[in-house]
Amino acid sequence: MRLIGAGTRDDVDYTLRRTWWTAPNAITVCRFLLIPVFAWFVWQGGYLTAFWVLALLGSTDWVDGYVARRFNQLSRVGQWLDPLADRLSMVIVTAVLAVFDVVPVWVIFAILIPDLVLFINTAVLFGRPPDLKVSIWGKCRTAVLLVALPLSLLGHQAFAAERGLDVVIYVALVTGCALHVVAALDYFVKAHREHRRIRYRGGDTCGTLGTRSAS
Repeated sequence: MRLIGAGTRDDVDYTLRRTWWTAPNAITVCRFLLIPVFAWFVWQGGYLTAFWVLALLGSTDWVDGYVARRFNQLSRVGQWLDPLADRLSMVIVTAVLAVFDVVPVWVIFAILIPDLVLFINTAVLFGRPPDLKVSIWGKCRTAVLLVALPLSLLGHQAFAAERGLDVVIYVALVTGCALHVVAALDYFVKAHREHRRIRYRGGDTCGTLGTRSAS
C-alpha cells in the first residue's frame, strides 16, 4: 500500500465540498484537541503516556488525508484546516517539549523561525497560502520529526541511555530541523516563482490552498 498519497483512487472524479462537516475534518479537529491532553501528560511527568498520545496525534495526520482521498471527502475547509492544524500542532508540541527540557531550546527556534518567515512571505505575496504542492523535502521533514519528537519523550526513560537512544534522538532532531529549513527555503523560492508567473499572466495573486498534504 502506498504511503504517500494513500487512498487516491483513479476511478473517482474528485470534487471539493463546501461543507465543513466531513470525516477528514473531524479527524483533523480531534488531532488538534489531543494537543492539550499531550501537554497535560508532559506537565505531569507522564512521558511514556505522552509518547503514545503524540504517536496517535501524528498518525491521524496520515489518516485524515487517506480518508479524504479514499472516500472523496475533500473540502474547501479541509484545504486550509489540515495544513493549519499540522503547522500549529508541530510548533505547540515542540514548544511544550522545549519548555519541559525534553528537547533542546534550539529545536523550537529551528522550527518556528522558518514558519514565521514563510507566513509573512506568503501573506505579503498572496494574502493567503498559494496553491503549491507539498515538496518531497516537506514530506521527509514531517516524517522525521514525527519520529524524533515522540522518541524524545522515550529519551527520559531509564533504558534510553543504556541503549544509546539519546544519540539516535539527537541525530533525528538535527536531521528533522535541517530538512525543515531546506523545505522552507524550497517553498520560499517556489512562492516567489509562482508570484512572478501570476503577475506575468496578469492574474490574481491570491492563490488557493492545495489538497490535503500526502503525509
